[in-house]
Amino acid sequence: MLELHELYKSYNGQPLLNGISFTVAVGETVCLLGASGSGKSTLLRMIAGLETPEQGQVLWDGEDLASVPVHQRGFGLVFQDYALFPHLNVTENVAFGLKMQNLTVDEIFLRVANILEMVNLSGFGDRRVTELSGGEQQRVALARALAPSPRLMMFDEPLGALDRGLRDQLMDELRHILHKSGVPAIYVTHDQDEAFTLADRVLLLHEGGIVRSGTPEQVWSDPGSVWAAQFLDAGNVVAGIVRLNKNPFQVETSAGLFELNCEVVPVSAHHPESLPGRDVHVHSVGEQINLLVSRRGVQQSAGGKVSGVVVDVVFRQDGFKVTLDNGLDFYLPKAPLLGEKIYLSIPAAGVKILQ
Repeated sequence: MLELHELYKSYNGQPLLNGISFTVAVGETVCLLGASGSGKSTLLRMIAGLETPEQGQVLWDGEDLASVPVHQRGFGLVFQDYALFPHLNVTENVAFGLKMQNLTVDEIFLRVANILEMVNLSGFGDRRVTELSGGEQQRVALARALAPSPRLMMFDEPLGALDRGLRDQLMDELRHILHKSGVPAIYVTHDQDEAFTLADRVLLLHEGGIVRSGTPEQVWSDPGSVWAAQFLDAGNVVAGIVRLNKNPFQVETSAGLFELNCEVVPVSAHHPESLPGRDVHVHSVGEQINLLVSRRGVQQSAGGKVSGVVVDVVFRQDGFKVTLDNGLDFYLPKAPLLGEKIYLSIPAAGVKILQ
């Protein structure tokens, strides 16, 4: 198991990573998701041994890897630019790392054949890599990294150079390959679709720290902070004032009154973290807070407590995306008229408090 303990790193005199700690379990795929410049690739390079942390430890099964050189860590790396050898064919590229393991020619041939079958490239062994498509080259890079049986795989934006259709195809294939191989993996990306498709667990990286960790469903449905909600585009972020701090919890905003179901305790009472498994918040009447409001499950209703004037309507396969003059947007089953003032009923389950 990989363990990171309190890793620190600065860049040009400015803090980049501030005490990063997490683990990667056997067979688990962890995605580091964050904006460009958040330190994702630097973190990956420190795990690989290509950069040295200023403070902290990288451990494998309890062993500190600080003195272990890159080529002895047993980690596989896949990059966006493939990094293939253009003068070698597919088989020779995949076999490159195996030749340093003192295997026989027959053992290398069998290993290469098995790996090429795993990545759907059987029959491509004699092809030159320069003759392959971008997706095929990325499969060769994956095969080359998997061939030496690494104890950890690391991916740094590997699909970033591919078009959307091919990326979607390779995301599904890569998830299947990783689960089939059983190799634990760390996947770095700024693309939430990639992270949510591939990850068993997502870590959101922002301002040098991990601001949210959980399964894709947990992170999407409850981002936790305003930054995370806006980065993921998980819904409407709305500022408002607490008007009632008992069930149903009520928050008044410029767009109207939002209600949500949660247990509210006095500020002097237990801290929310001491009440695991319960949706508990500490807020007083008159306090300004931020809400995350789902765009879906919303209905037009004359008695709706949220309103706005329609400024844009766009057809989507699963409904009409309706934008209001207050900046909020929702998906509705029927299209309202431009310029029409509409009233909406927002289900309590679609409203969460952001920290």
